[in-house]
This record gives sequence, C-alpha cells and structure tokens, in this order.
Amino acid sequence: MPREIFRKLYAYISAWLNITDNKRSWSRKAYKEAKKLCSEEKFDVIFVSGPPFTSFDAAIKISDEFKIPVFVDYRDLWYGNQFAIYPTPWHRISTKKEEDAALRKVDKIIVTNRRLKEKMMKNYPFLTHKKMLIIPHGYDRQDVSLAAAGAKKLTKKMVITYSGIFYEFITPKYFLKAFKQILKENPEVAVNIELHFIGFLRIENRRLIRRYNLQNFVVEHNYMEHIEALKKVMASDLLWFMVGKGRNADTISSSKMYEYFGTKKPVLACLPDGALRNHLEDYGASYISDPYDVKSIKANILKAYADYASGRQPLPNDEFVDRFDRKLLTGQLATEFQFFLKVH
Repeated sequence: MPREIFRKLYAYISAWLNITDNKRSWSRKAYKEAKKLCSEEKFDVIFVSGPPFTSFDAAIKISDEFKIPVFVDYRDLWYGNQFAIYPTPWHRISTKKEEDAALRKVDKIIVTNRRLKEKMMKNYPFLTHKKMLIIPHGYDRQDVSLAAAGAKKLTKKMVITYSGIFYEFITPKYFLKAFKQILKENPEVAVNIELHFIGFLRIENRRLIRRYNLQNFVVEHNYMEHIEALKKVMASDLLWFMVGKGRNADTISSSKMYEYFGTKKPVLACLPDGALRNHLEDYGASYISDPYDVKSIKANILKAYADYASGRQPLPNDEFVDRFDRKLLTGQLATEFQFFLKVH
C-alpha cells in the first residue's frame, strides 16, 4: 500500500477541491441510473447509505421527482466526520449547510449508535427522536458458521489477529511497543505468541515491526476475500481492535467489531471512551485499554495469555451477541419501511 503521508496529501488536496467528499461525479451517474429505474418500475422506498454523503443528494432528487420516501443511513458522522479535513472555515460551514439542507428533506434517518444520534441532534436541533432510528452494525451468522467450518489453526502458539488496514489515528504503534516490552521482560510468554495481520501493511508499519525486531513474531496475510479472512479470524485465539483519539471518536461504530462479536472470540480492544467501548464492556469477553496506554495494553496481553494458557478465556454474553444478527437488524429496518408503504 502507498505510504500514509501520500494518502494524507491526496486527502488534503481533495478537501480543498470538494465539499463533503470527492464522489460527486459518481453521485450524478447514480442519479441518472436511479431515475431510469424509477421511470421503468415502481419503488416504495429509497434507501441510501453514507459515506459517501454526496450520494444523499442523488437520493433526495429522486425522492422529490417521484414522490418516494427516502431513508438515509449514517455509518459515520457527515459534518464532523473523524476523517474529514476542512481547509478553511468556509469548507466547514459549507459542509454543515449541505447536511442541514439534506436532513430537512429526508423521511427517516438511520444511525449506528446513540452517541452518533446525540451528536447529530446537537448539530441540528430541528431533528426529532421520531425521525431517527438506531440500528447498529451486525454480523452474518451464516458467514461465521461457514468460516468456522473451514478454519484451521496451524500453530500451538496463541494467535492474536488484527483484520483490516491502518490509517490516520488507527495505528499498530502502541500495540507493537507493548509487545516489544513483553519480549524484553517476559520472553517466555512472547515466544508463545504470534501476531497475525490480515490486510495490507504500509511501509511505515513494516518499518515499525523491524524497529522493534518483531519480524519473527509477525505473520502477514495481505488482502484476502471476506470468507477467507474470516476463516483466519476464526482460527485465532484473541482478536485485536484499535481506534485512536480522533475527532468525535466516541461516535465511531466499526462494522469489524460487530463481526468480531459474531465469532464469540475474546477481544483485545484499545479504544477511547465512546459507543464501541460501551459495547465491548457489554460483550464481556474483552480486555480493554486506552488506545495509547502501552503499560495497560501490555498488561492486557499478559492477562489474555495467562487465560489462554490456563484454558480460562472469558466467554461473551450470548444474549448480547444475538442482538447483532443481521437478519434481526434487517427485520427492524423492514418494519420501519412498512410505515411508509402506500396502499396500491
């Protein structure tokens, strides 16, 4: 993958040239295709998910033209998004005005967590509880079962796995630093642990691994198809997850975490206070620390290893996990659709 500095440079240049995001051209094409479909066939509801949030504009135009109710689905914040760059006050104000105009025209707003809902209602006081609905991320039970059947662990060591890429304030730095300290202070533990990474590591990530002399402990799997990646996750003993302290980090709700829940594996989580941390605490089978607290991360790795070695790994709250089955969540969304269906 390209170095993070180049990705950031591209994002900064793009932020100067675009309000909201750089997918407006795609949005115009989507609008044309959707208009053609609505001219040929009758639809009862429009459902659009963001980011990218410029897609909301296309959906709202179709809604206006064909008199179809529109549901907008927020995976993250629009204004105040943790990754958004506002080069000038004008960019910031323009983004907020664009979202304000969109929200006044939609029929229903879906968000992934309460922190996100509260932040939006603070930014836009005209929003009501009735207009907003919380439906969290979830997991596909069938995918998890399929992956479990094909999972194969190839080592007797404890396998700690991270699935995904690193960017912005999502970094392996503090986790690797904690493991380096374990290698120095508890080498008998370190030699019985493998660190697996599913997804492309950047040049600076590999440099960090070399700096801490951890090459013999790291197994890199590169990009994998979803089911194959999930098989690796299912063959792991501990799943690692990290979110740093970026802007509005408390509203972040990562889909990866909810797939982790579906596996019912113990989770090593390095998180700030917020929606994800609250759910990790309810999950039960978790070792939670501040994302930058190396001492606490190290202690959690050692505790997780002791639990693994003694056969006493924590078990999740099954009732809590069941709440995130995607079939259940889809049923909740379908019920909301029913209120907007017209009798023909």
